[in-house]
Order: sequence, then structure tokens, then C-alpha cells
Amino acid sequence: MPKVFLSPSTQEWNKYATDGNEELYMNLLADRIEPYLRSCGISFVRNDPARNVTGAIADSNAGYYDVHLALHSNAAPENLVGKLRGIDIYYAPKSSQSERLANIIANNLKSIYPLPDKVRAIPTYSLGEVLRTKAVAVLCELGYHDNYADEAWLKSNLEAIARNIVDSLCDYFGIPFVPAGAVRWGTVTTDGSNLNIRDYPSLSGNIIGSMPDGAQVMINGESNGWYIVNYNGTTGYSSSQFITL
Repeated sequence: MPKVFLSPSTQEWNKYATDGNEELYMNLLADRIEPYLRSCGISFVRNDPARNVTGAIADSNAGYYDVHLALHSNAAPENLVGKLRGIDIYYAPKSSQSERLANIIANNLKSIYPLPDKVRAIPTYSLGEVLRTKAVAVLCELGYHDNYADEAWLKSNLEAIARNIVDSLCDYFGIPFVPAGAVRWGTVTTDGSNLNIRDYPSLSGNIIGSMPDGAQVMINGESNGWYIVNYNGTTGYSSSQFITL
């Protein structure tokens, strides 16, 4: 199953137009992203807010992740403060997968941003979180926080942005998007045999683990007769027919 390094901004010195700062609101966004990642079966690790961008890159590269997702908001140059709007999704120009992910995210965000023509995926030749990570990486600049209209949109749409971004990740990974809900628990109820855990909600999905009859399992979501389960550290899909809530 996919694994994401979630890296909200640590730049508390980037003040917003009215109140708050970039670190605060990008972490509030990450808080809302987490339940959707769980419900969709996407494992994740979050950056350490006490470490800077160099630390985030090092921590990401120390593990194995399919995607490094950096969350930021933008600021205009001093002579244009408050005058710019738009969303930029940065990708590594030499990575076709980074470009593909950036385009998926940008295209989906157009459906919720009030100025869709100002949402774009663009290459970066300087951002370390995109260029120096082993994982496929993108950096999202989700509006200009020195612009009153962009700040208001961002603050009032954190939930919608979180859902939209995770929907894009599911599209990129080729797995179903599952709305976030309460974590539930179930018991494996078979005829005594093991219940398979798969990497896709289908009998054609690869078997990545199993659970014995009677096992207690965490259920993070549900998709067309399959539960998204977590059992002994393995996250995947198991048939709901053999799990009693």
C-alpha cells in the first residue's frame, strides 16, 4: 500500500494578512488530511515541526515513501504584496511521476479554487523538498497568504482542500477514494482459515498479509464490500463479508 511523507510548512515567521502564520495553517491542513489518508489505506509519516526543511528532507530520505508531499502557502515579492493570487504545484522537471502528480493535484484543485485559471503545475529548479528527496515529490503553494481573498479562501476551505488533495493522491496511486469516517473495530469471522489482506479491493489484488480467524482488526474505511484494515502494521483491503463489526 502507498506511503506518504507529509511535510507541512515549518515557517512560522511567514505571517498571514490578518492573523496566524504559514506553519499554523499548513499544520491545520495536515491535521485534516490525516483522516482521509487513513480511510483510503494510505500510510503516512509527518515531519517534525521542530526541524527545518533540511531536516524534513533528511527524515524523508531516511525511510521509504512513495510520495513526499510538502504543504505551503505563498507570499508575493515586496513590491506586489497583497496583489497576487493563485495556486502553484511545483514538480521536479526530470521526474515524469512528479509532473504527473502535480498535474493531477492542480487539475483537481481547480474545482474548488475561485480562480481556476490561476491554478497551475510548474517545474522548480531550486526547491530542495522537490529536487532532493528520494520519493516522488511535489510542493503545493496553496494561495497567497498576504492576499486577503486568498487567505480567506484558504482558512475557510481547509477541509475541502484536504479532501481534494487526498482524492488526487488516490488518483495517482490508482486506488479508490474513501471519505473519512470514524475508526471502527471488527473481528475476523471465517471458518477457521486466514483472511487475506490485499493491496487493492478486488480478488485480483496482490496478497500482502493475512489475519487469523478471531483476530481483532482496525477498520479505517469501506469501499464496495471491502474494508480498509490495519492489522499488526499491515494496511490493505479485506472482504467485509468475513469481518464482524
